[in-house]
Amino acid sequence: MGKPQTIDAYIEGFAGPGREILEQLRALAGEAVPAASEAVKWGHPAWVHPSGTILFMVSGHAKHANVVFTPSTREAFDADLADFTTGKGSVKLPYGRPVPHDLLRRMIAFRVREHQDDGVLWM
Repeated sequence: MGKPQTIDAYIEGFAGPGREILEQLRALAGEAVPAASEAVKWGHPAWVHPSGTILFMVSGHAKHANVVFTPSTREAFDADLADFTTGKGSVKLPYGRPVPHDLLRRMIAFRVREHQDDGVLWM
């Protein structure tokens, strides 16, 4: 089976807590940035600004989900992310731990602002 062509198909590929967290992240994205369109980029769900720039992506894994922003967005929230494993622009969300909705909303708002006001593109 190839890569999913839709976010629905991507999420359907997961069961249990993985699917639940991906559904929560999708709902959060729709609420936080309703002007963004959903797309599948590099096989993963992404939310795209009307200008065509990727704002952020999510991915599901065996024991966690990742939310991937630009490195500058992730770095702006380093203090808030002290209890999370992070990467270049990613935040690891372990299954079984509540999704930090408020923090992610603030990160999404920051990402939208940095793109619209500062012209920060995707990685």
